[in-house]
Amino acid sequence: MIRRLWFALVRWGFHLLYNQFAWTYDAVSWLVSLGNWRRWQRAVIPYLRGERVLDLACGTGNLLIDLAEAGYRPCGLDLSPYMVRITRRKLRRRGLGVPLCRGRAQALPFAGGVFDAVVATFPAGFILHPATLREVTRVLRPGGRAVVVAEARLERRGPLSRFIEWLYTITGQRGPWPDVDDLLGEASLVRVVEESREGQSLVRVIVAAKKRRAMMYTDCTDEL
Repeated sequence: MIRRLWFALVRWGFHLLYNQFAWTYDAVSWLVSLGNWRRWQRAVIPYLRGERVLDLACGTGNLLIDLAEAGYRPCGLDLSPYMVRITRRKLRRRGLGVPLCRGRAQALPFAGGVFDAVVATFPAGFILHPATLREVTRVLRPGGRAVVVAEARLERRGPLSRFIEWLYTITGQRGPWPDVDDLLGEASLVRVVEESREGQSLVRVIVAAKKRRAMMYTDCTDEL
């Protein structure tokens, strides 16, 4: 009972962070990563192929700015009107004409096969919803990639790093990442998990490719 109440409180806190308190999101992200959050987000970039990239649950838009300034043609989507408003202001200040819309991951408002890649950084549980995976597959071109930053861990051993790791644990952000191969397979995606070192932290990145043909591959590296 206490555990259920605690996690209900955590979910409420995250809801506020993504909505009414979205203006604090960048500062909170910086604090809980000891300044590494932006570096962790950019871990998706080396795995991208092509130009057209959908940033799924784009949050406050920092990765969208990175992608646009790196020469990609990004598009952002988020459910929170507060996040969309903040992102739109950031893009306007930078003079970037990046398409941005509000919507759900389970019903993406895009035609099929229009993106070379779909990225998501530290997504909530929605990313593993079968409807989300089907929609991601639908909007990807054949051979297109879904790239997800699943988690990152600070490798420093000081008391502050241990405290932050404890916070991740008690809020349910740690634990074994579920085996998603079956879910991805049902959505015609094949995956590989990469680990990249970003500064003094380890970032776990899931890279999955849309199958080029309606068949099962035994070696996912053919697609990746």
